[in-house]
Amino acid sequence: MDLQYALELVGTYFFAISGALAVQDREHDLFGAGFTGFITAIGGGSLRDLLLGAYPLVWIGNVNFLYAIFAGLITTFLFSSAVAKLRKTFFLFDTLGIAFFTILGVEKSLLLGFRPEIAAIMGMFSAVMGGVIRDTLTNVMPILFRKEIYASACLAGAVLYLTLDYFGLQRNFNLLSSIALIILIRLIAVRFKLSLPTLN
Repeated sequence: MDLQYALELVGTYFFAISGALAVQDREHDLFGAGFTGFITAIGGGSLRDLLLGAYPLVWIGNVNFLYAIFAGLITTFLFSSAVAKLRKTFFLFDTLGIAFFTILGVEKSLLLGFRPEIAAIMGMFSAVMGGVIRDTLTNVMPILFRKEIYASACLAGAVLYLTLDYFGLQRNFNLLSSIALIILIRLIAVRFKLSLPTLN
């Protein structure tokens, strides 16, 4: 198991938790929470693969991704009372999820022969669309359309990865550095309430 594959499984696990946590206090039963977690985990990657023409979809072609989703859901259900007390838990798992999926989306696009510009967009798309679907299902404004620095953090991480790759740095270093940048940007933006300028 190489680092990229391991991170993709971990990212899927975190996104499943993020989706399941999103329905807390919304009177959803376990099936509703599980469905939301499942869709959150596969949504961005599935749409990315459809746009890139990559078949079968990653979670269909490799059953380990289903196991990662189930592990995330089981973790949420078993420790729901504990995570409910942690206000920052949802933010934590969502941030980890988008960080992993951004870089994995970039790598997959490059491996399929697409240009770096397309790879950067597909990386961002992989990361944010699961959250957009999650927020739509839970009837809240998608985080993508709020003032938070979200998609732009993913794009910055994607650009860093492509830059490091261009200069021939070691692949695992590129992966970890770019993931760390996305997490750092999100943490700083939330801590200091930073946002991008609006049209007004």
